[in-house]
Amino acid sequence: MEEERTLCTCCGEPLLTDYYSTVYDNPICDSCANNECSRCECCGDLIYDSDVYASDYDRCLCESCFNEFYAHCDSCDDLIHRDDLHEYDDCYYCSRCYYEKTHVIRNYSYKPLPVFYGEGKRFLGVELEIDKGGRDSDNAQEILDIANDSKEQRLYIKTDSSLDDGMELVTHPMTINYHLHEFKWEDILKTAVNMGYRSHQTSTCGLHVHVNRDAFGDDEDEQEEVISRILYFVEHHWLEMVKFSRRTESALNRWAARHGYEPSPSEVMSKAKSDYGRYYAVNLCNHNTIEFRLFRGTLKLNTLLAALQLVDIICETAMNLDDEELQALSWSEFVSRITYPELIQYLKERQLYINEITNEEEEI
Repeated sequence: MEEERTLCTCCGEPLLTDYYSTVYDNPICDSCANNECSRCECCGDLIYDSDVYASDYDRCLCESCFNEFYAHCDSCDDLIHRDDLHEYDDCYYCSRCYYEKTHVIRNYSYKPLPVFYGEGKRFLGVELEIDKGGRDSDNAQEILDIANDSKEQRLYIKTDSSLDDGMELVTHPMTINYHLHEFKWEDILKTAVNMGYRSHQTSTCGLHVHVNRDAFGDDEDEQEEVISRILYFVEHHWLEMVKFSRRTESALNRWAARHGYEPSPSEVMSKAKSDYGRYYAVNLCNHNTIEFRLFRGTLKLNTLLAALQLVDIICETAMNLDDEELQALSWSEFVSRITYPELIQYLKERQLYINEITNEEEEI
């Protein structure tokens, strides 16, 4: 009588040898073991491919090892060995997310992918330095809680070695309307003042505004043509820009120097391209943005909004006028077109608004 052979529990074919693999203590042929199964990288047991846990994370784990040794990060959902999880505020995080949760003030080199807020093509990103109130994580978190929520991260905070005892507030790119009407600048600035921070009333703080280059045209040639007119405007109206900036000439020479006046936008651009470095009034070193670096820092709401409005209008003017029209534009003609109430108020305070003077409130 022919000896009855053991059958493969996967394909049902007889096993040709007494040495075979098993899945869940069930025999399986070599072909099915190679084509239908994988080994758990934790315990080494053979399991059906259909039963592999965490395959979406490029891991091969059986159910038992998955449940005993692994868990998901509560922030990014990555699969992490339980020995590598960090507990914080009743949640469990991978090392990267734990660092982000517990290090509220980022390193100076921190640069996340930009998130754009508002409808339009031109976006302004703000870097506002504040000092004298401490490089304090609790303070930073309170400011972040005002600016951000669980779904939207509009602001982050970084260290800056140029500050004595402060930090740098950095927004993601926003349209001018989003800055004016959606972002909680008033609450942020009031909170910072109440914490003891100052910006204008220091020798360390600046207010920098980035503008995306692709707002100026569809290709590099179009963009550079507009940027050349922005540079020309700043050089042509340098005395007014200095007065607007609230900085001294010596401070500008150190942190936001001029490229120098030339009789045409293209000549100013040529000169700017030969000047290497970012410490210029309009910094061209960034690949995706140009940066207005002139302004002294401030925690006064009207002043901050006025600076953003001035940048926006300079960009708009450079886009709408050709070279000859811009060269013929006087400062009084330029400001006569302004409709922003905050900017008009600030121009009056700085005696830059068509010879009209008003009382100036204290800067902070």
